Amino acid sequence: MPTRDNIPAGAPCWVDLMTSDAAGAKAFYGELFGWAAEEPAPEFGGYTNLTKDGVRIGGLMPKQPGMDAPDGWSVYLSTPDAEKTVAAATEHGGGVIVGPMAVADLGVMAVVTDPGGAAIGLWQPGTHSGFGVAAEPGAPGWFELLTRDYNAAVPFYRDVFGWDVHVAADTPEFRYSTYGPGDAAHAGIMDASGFLPDGVPAHWSVYFATADTDATLERAAALGGSVVLPAEDTPYGRLAAAADPTGAVFKLLGPNVSTPAAS
Repeated sequence: MPTRDNIPAGAPCWVDLMTSDAAGAKAFYGELFGWAAEEPAPEFGGYTNLTKDGVRIGGLMPKQPGMDAPDGWSVYLSTPDAEKTVAAATEHGGGVIVGPMAVADLGVMAVVTDPGGAAIGLWQPGTHSGFGVAAEPGAPGWFELLTRDYNAAVPFYRDVFGWDVHVAADTPEFRYSTYGPGDAAHAGIMDASGFLPDGVPAHWSVYFATADTDATLERAAALGGSVVLPAEDTPYGRLAAAADPTGAVFKLLGPNVSTPAAS
């Protein structure tokens, strides 16, 4: 896998899973994507770095007593200064869930909300720079915000995280903007006001790349997960959504069935 160096400010740099079954999650994702788990860090609540072919691609955090949020994946955006970014988030209509917090010499983390209520992590790299590979099978492949407040979300990420915003589509049926143009884009924002079910908040999603979306989806179900959205060819690849055995949802991104997978 090619390494991912010099992640630009504002781009996704890390993903992690909050789970009520750490051992089960390690087994599930290990079988599904070929991930391995480093030794948990007791000083950080048992946090575990996950690797693919020896390269870090994400993390896993066991739920602690009193944590009521459902199991789920989180996305972190890189920032050169977490304090300033958190301050900018509040100035532009966001909120703070976790203020800037040094994680030993690894870096500084924080979690904020955007004007639509979606939580987004921040990571100011120290000795831990984030995932080392992306857009390869078994690694994070794409990152996407689904929001009911598209008109506020786009300028928020532009002004707070310095996104170079490019409008990919702007019709009543499909409104979508990206950080960066075309194939060089780092992440996207979708107007989901027309299809997010009642009770489902605005949220960030991570897509994991795969050489075969259908096979990976079938494998996820066989391992005790479930199919959330069946595989479908799109202009952006063959997409699907699945949940792991405790209900944490993730998405899949692979080549369309009419496009041969890369060897």
